[in-house]
Amino acid sequence: MKVLIRKGVKSDLPAVLDLIKELADFERALNEVTVSLEDLEHDGFGNHPYYWFIVAEKEDEIIGLSFYFIRYSTWKGRFLFLEDFVVKESFRNKGVGALLFEETIRIAKELDVKGMTWQVLDWNKNAIRFYEKYNSDIITEWYNGKLTYEQLKQFTL
Repeated sequence: MKVLIRKGVKSDLPAVLDLIKELADFERALNEVTVSLEDLEHDGFGNHPYYWFIVAEKEDEIIGLSFYFIRYSTWKGRFLFLEDFVVKESFRNKGVGALLFEETIRIAKELDVKGMTWQVLDWNKNAIRFYEKYNSDIITEWYNGKLTYEQLKQFTL
């Protein structure tokens, strides 16, 4: 199967949003996706991009996505944070994920960051096995905290 891995462009965003929703559905959280195409356009292609992405493409169809940004560790410095990593269900287990992940690693090396981080759900054993093939550390001792948009709005000073 011939797959092209390339830098994402603005015209890819409708397919990117579909993949984001596919991943959210897989993670049992589709109802939590509130980002719009306009948000993605503004935040990724405005004056100050907040994220970048690469896509896997087969015969002009986007079949996979690696969506990342730079986060800063006060202990170590710059890290590439892999926010979303997804391959369409019908193309999984065919090497597409490896192509995307390895290109993301190459980008991290090119950016000369101190490391690459991501999150994986504890029940997603296939993803955990995939990451372990790359000799990655899967850390289970930290909890994730967050305040939602609605919670932030309710906070008064």
